Amino acid sequence: MAGMLGRKLGMTQVFDPEDGHVERVTVIEAGPCFVTAIRRADRDGYDAVQLAFGEVAEKKLQRARRGHLQKAGVGNLRHLREFRGEAGELEVGAEVKVDSVFEKGETVKVSGVSKGKGFAGTIKRHNFSRGPVSHGSHNVRAPGSIGASADPARVFKGIRGPGQMGNARATQRGLEVVDVRPDDNLLFLRGSVPGAKGSVVEIRKDA
Repeated sequence: MAGMLGRKLGMTQVFDPEDGHVERVTVIEAGPCFVTAIRRADRDGYDAVQLAFGEVAEKKLQRARRGHLQKAGVGNLRHLREFRGEAGELEVGAEVKVDSVFEKGETVKVSGVSKGKGFAGTIKRHNFSRGPVSHGSHNVRAPGSIGASADPARVFKGIRGPGQMGNARATQRGLEVVDVRPDDNLLFLRGSVPGAKGSVVEIRKDA
């Protein structure tokens, strides 16, 4: 299994019992997840495992989602994601716990939706440099020229400019697993991960 779903609980610090140094960690409630579908290369064109996570009231699920979950023999779960890779010995309806996927010392990557920070200018959003602030300069925080003249007489798509900052999918790589606590379904990662407290994240092995 290449990964699983979890919920970001927040950041804290833990002490290493061997040498006593402090680790700044993010705590993630990883699972338990349930297998709701298995994709096969000969049938679907790729290998993947679909996992479901996050219990929710039945009335909050669409009828199609309820039927899909009932067919898999699992409870009412809100979040579904696919993780590429062969299923191995997993079967539909199986429970996936954190200690069966991750172990202490390995490196993972975490994907989630970053915090929305509203409208931001180019200096904050894209790390642009400001202009001079003396001798009557009017170009202190302005982005500067964004296009050519008569040819091509338009602004190309994708140019870095002011706009909404954050609230987009982001992936943080190279996070080390500091501790795994299967009894509490907790995963401790060194460093920070995208998203606000309580947001759902995808944890994958960083090969």
